[in-house]
Amino acid sequence: MIQFDFLPTDSIPSVKAEESVLKNMSFDQLIDTLVHDIIHFAISLTIAILVFYGGKYIIKKLYNFVVNILSKRNVDPSLSTFIMSLVRIVLYFILIVTVIGILGLETSSFLALFASAGVAIGMALSGTLQNFAGGVLILLLKPFKVGDYIEAQGFAGTVTRIEIFNTIICTADNKSIIIPNGGLSTGSVNNYSTQAYRRVEWKIGIAYGESVEAARELLLGLLAKDERVLQEKPADGPSVAAPVVYLASLDDSAVTLTVRAWVRSADFWGVFFDHNEEFYNAITSNPSLSFPFPQLDIHITGEKEEA
Repeated sequence: MIQFDFLPTDSIPSVKAEESVLKNMSFDQLIDTLVHDIIHFAISLTIAILVFYGGKYIIKKLYNFVVNILSKRNVDPSLSTFIMSLVRIVLYFILIVTVIGILGLETSSFLALFASAGVAIGMALSGTLQNFAGGVLILLLKPFKVGDYIEAQGFAGTVTRIEIFNTIICTADNKSIIIPNGGLSTGSVNNYSTQAYRRVEWKIGIAYGESVEAARELLLGLLAKDERVLQEKPADGPSVAAPVVYLASLDDSAVTLTVRAWVRSADFWGVFFDHNEEFYNAITSNPSLSFPFPQLDIHITGEKEEA
C-alpha cells in the first residue's frame, strides 16, 4: 500500500537508506514492487469509493431518521433545522476522514493539518464564525421563531427558516431575504408576533373651526361597527382596550386627531387599511367636517397708483 506520510527531518537517513535499496534492486524486482503497490492502491481506492457512496446513503438514512424523531417530539422548527444542519456537517466530516484513512493517508497528520488550516480559515472568516455564534444565541434565547413576523436589518417578513449561519424571511411581496445571524443576534429585532394584540393608530386632520367632538363621535361610531376592533378589555389583552380619539396637535393647516384602537395581531393590517378608506369617505361625505389642505393667503396693502 502506498503511504503518504508527513516525514520529520530526522527521518532523512531512512529515506537515503531506502534510496540505496532501490538502487540495488533489479529492474524486475522494481517492476514487481511497483505493480504490487499499484494493485494495493487500486484496491484501497475502490474500497474508498464504495465507502464514500455507501456512507452518503447511510448519512441520508440517518438524516431522515433524526428528522422523524424531531418531528414526532414536536421540537421547535427553528431548532430542528439548526440541529439537522449541524448533524449533516458532522457526519460528512467523519465520512471524509474515514475515506482518507482507507486511502492510506495518516489521519492524525490530516487532522493536525486540518486544525491548523481551521485556525487560519477561522481568522479569515471571523464574520462567518460570528454568524454561527449568532445562530446558537438565537436558538437559545429565542427572540423569534419560525412563523413569526419580524422587522430587522432593514427588512420585514415572516421567518421561514433559521439555519446555522443565516435566517431566511419571506416578505409580504413573496421575496426570500437571507439575513446573517450575526447581525440578528447583536442588532435590534422588532417581533410583531410575540403579543396577541396590537394597537392600530391613525392621524386624522380636520379644518380649524370644525367640531372636534363631532369628529370624535363619527370616528368612534365607525370603529364600534367593526367586530375586529376590541370594545372592552379581554382577559389576556391590554389594560386599556376601548377605542379612543383625542386632539393630538394644532398644526399649521389642520387640527390633528389621533385615533387608537386595539385588535388581534392577525387583524392589524386589515383593520388599518379598511378604516383608512372608511374614515376618508365618512369625513368627505359629512357636511360639517372636511379635510384641510395647506394654503397661503397673500394680502397686498397700500394705495393703488393712479393711471
